[in-house]
Amino acid sequence: MVAISYEPSAMSYQLHVAFLWHMHQPYYKDPFTGIYRLPWVRLHGTKDYLDMVEILEDFPEIKQTFNLVPSLLEQLRDYTENNAADVYLNIAMKKTSDLTDSDKIFILENFFLANWDNMIRPFPRYYELLVKRGLRFVKGELSRTIKYFTGQDFLDIQTLFNLSWIDPVFRRKDPFLIELVRKGKGYTEDEKKLLIEKQFEILKKIIPKYKELNAKGQIELSASPFYHPILPLLWDTDLSKIAIPHISLPQKRFSHPEDAVRQIKDAVQYFEKTFGYKPVGMWPSEGSVSEDVLRAFRSEGIKWIATDEEILAKSIDIRLRDSSGGITEPSRFYIPYSFSDVSIIFRDHKLSDMLGFVYSGWEPKNAADDLVNRLLSIRSGLPQNRPHIVPIILDGENAWEYYKNDGHDFLRYLYERLSHEERLKTVTISEFLKYDSGDKLGRLHAGSWINANYGIWIGHEEDNIAWDYLTDTRTDLEAFVKLNPDKPVDEAWQALYAAEGSDWNWWYGDEHQTETQEEFDELFRLNLMKVYKTIGKEIPANLFVPVLREDRAISPEIIIRGFINPKIDGAVTSYYEWYQGAYLAVGKSGGSMHKAESLISYIYYGFNQSTLFLRIDPKTSSNDFPPDTRFSINIAKPFPFRVNIASRDGFVHAELFEKKNGAWEKIKDITEAAMQDILEAAIPFKDINAKEKDELNLFITAYRGDEEIERCPWRGNISVTVPTPDFEATMWY
Repeated sequence: MVAISYEPSAMSYQLHVAFLWHMHQPYYKDPFTGIYRLPWVRLHGTKDYLDMVEILEDFPEIKQTFNLVPSLLEQLRDYTENNAADVYLNIAMKKTSDLTDSDKIFILENFFLANWDNMIRPFPRYYELLVKRGLRFVKGELSRTIKYFTGQDFLDIQTLFNLSWIDPVFRRKDPFLIELVRKGKGYTEDEKKLLIEKQFEILKKIIPKYKELNAKGQIELSASPFYHPILPLLWDTDLSKIAIPHISLPQKRFSHPEDAVRQIKDAVQYFEKTFGYKPVGMWPSEGSVSEDVLRAFRSEGIKWIATDEEILAKSIDIRLRDSSGGITEPSRFYIPYSFSDVSIIFRDHKLSDMLGFVYSGWEPKNAADDLVNRLLSIRSGLPQNRPHIVPIILDGENAWEYYKNDGHDFLRYLYERLSHEERLKTVTISEFLKYDSGDKLGRLHAGSWINANYGIWIGHEEDNIAWDYLTDTRTDLEAFVKLNPDKPVDEAWQALYAAEGSDWNWWYGDEHQTETQEEFDELFRLNLMKVYKTIGKEIPANLFVPVLREDRAISPEIIIRGFINPKIDGAVTSYYEWYQGAYLAVGKSGGSMHKAESLISYIYYGFNQSTLFLRIDPKTSSNDFPPDTRFSINIAKPFPFRVNIASRDGFVHAELFEKKNGAWEKIKDITEAAMQDILEAAIPFKDINAKEKDELNLFITAYRGDEEIERCPWRGNISVTVPTPDFEATMWY
């Protein structure tokens, strides 16, 4: 135990809450052209990075920590100091009279990449153009679709795409932006140009504002390793065996501790260049830690790091949560620890996921009250013999597009309540650690914030191919350096370090999918190609071949091919009973964030002429579900219906509800529903007022009590068209 002098009347009475907002974007620059391939640094810059810190000026009692990844800062500075551009910006700035057919196809495919409900629907003209393009489309048909769009249509899309990515706070304060929103359509080239200039005005305020609030002491700034790599895997890919002993590893072992140290050193130096001092804290990329990496942090002057609660559970060999998700030993969880003289705090992944995935669907005040009440409940279960801290750590940019008003209503309610709640106190991490640097850990488990392992980034065939490409390229670079010690190779090393970032392998494998997955694959390989180009060597042919496998990029994996008639018994009676149906891998329906808690593995669906069939495969046995677990099949179109399914006292209860006058009204019991190894249900089309050729939009939600814990798919809906009698016959042609 660490001997600390406490102040019981102040420090131990209040429960301390440490928000850490992780601000990060992958390194999008094409190393050959210098043009950014994707626009998300610029667009999140105008929507998320500035307002997230400016809002704190209205709540001086609220203290927070912001983790700024150096490669993000470098991209922001490139835009504001070097007039950097991205592919999307270049096409947005083109006069519509100069747009080629290829440009127009690009616009229709990519300029609706925004949350449809919260960012597109508020602009009626923008939503009208989305519908005109089609909510669903086939890329090959866009060359025909563009003929139905006028020059003014494209100009409005160019303008509204960029306008929708400016935070609503700024749109309500700036006279020019107010007028653009009011006008709504019929924009001019001059207005579009002024809008882009307004974006850059916002971008230029970001770093100075962080400096300002940091100087006042209201926020603390921390960093991550420069290009956001998985440091333990750079140290030694064999470390992945600690959590997954039988993991399939790349053909070649990657073990370069010097690269891990270099990524830390470069981050510290860049941070100091930007803010004038060295950081004392770091969020290791993806919360990935190992004992050797902690020692490397200490050697570079880092005093604290943060990671996930599962790392703590495995390090001290206890089960932190019971089957219902409750904390079993809060007094051992909500304190800091230390290893190798580096303090460690462990994120509450349940509370963090509530902000990231759940509260966006709640009324903002109810969501804020719920979080505060959960914190007070945690406090009531803690002894007052020492200070305690609840770390809430999540992406600082990716959640807010799923909230109304970009999350401002929720955050304002939350900060207002926290400002006046004497039993809770927000703190920066360093501020808290002045009073308690942490209990010493005897060992530190090697893993990340996802499942306490590195399985997202290594083990899958695509991941392992990427690691082998990286190993080969580094080996060739090192050999060149030995033979040519006097030749400049800094540019080659920087390209290699960029390829070591975690973001490329995030999208490899089956776990995550994105509309721009091919861009990530190509950027990874381009950085490796840049190494060979810089040292004057022939680029290996394999680097021109995508790592991605096309057959893994389609969702759903299999489409409906014929009628099915499964036996609704909660068991896989026969492989063939669902054979003609479709299935969706739930892990592929996520976005750029990863949900720590998940119940559902696969969703199967299909039909016969009269009935819709759904099957839900859980990740674990349904016998392990808490007793208050239930599922809902939500039908949003053509009419709002919901089927609630729960298992009570060994019996499955399924009820059909219809939404009438804003309230859910029970229609009937569903007799064909079963839940044993899997959950199966049969819903007659007539019960949901669906007729032939109607398009059904539906999604599945999982609840514990009244709390929604999962939505599948997380984005969008499953789409099913009610079949005609000759459906099976048409599938043969």
